[in-house]
Amino acid sequence: MNWPALIVGLVALERLAELVLAQRNTRALLRAGGHEIGRGHYPLIVLLHLGWLIAIYVFADKDAPPVWGWIAFYAALQALRYWAIASLGRYWTTRIITLPGAPLVTRGPYRFMRHPNYLVVVLEIVALPLAFDELQVASIFSLFNVILVAWRVRIETKALDARRATVSR
Repeated sequence: MNWPALIVGLVALERLAELVLAQRNTRALLRAGGHEIGRGHYPLIVLLHLGWLIAIYVFADKDAPPVWGWIAFYAALQALRYWAIASLGRYWTTRIITLPGAPLVTRGPYRFMRHPNYLVVVLEIVALPLAFDELQVASIFSLFNVILVAWRVRIETKALDARRATVSR
């Protein structure tokens, strides 16, 4: 069994499905008067995630089974990811879209932290390569991801600060 091909393929399909949902939500938010902020870094995020999946596949031992503990951890992260996505509902997108007057979401994992999905992404970037004993891939992509996530969180926090007084429960 070529485990890297199967698992990376499943993750790629998951990401593509998420992009379909994100694009639908983005279009709806823009039609409702929302506007995108921080557009310049988005292609870098897409490139990072695409490169990460390709690197995992290229460098993984095709004959070795994955480390199932890391696969289980990665799968558990998906529960947090989908909790965050469900909590944001129509406001969830892979871009930073702010809709003036819309309340900030404080339900689900957003009760406990501002950016739960970014925590998931940081942990995913580490966990999936480690499932194939790829410490270098985990390290290199984690470094670039942390830089991009810090940049993105700064942009998103500034964009949302104007709406912090309006809270949704």
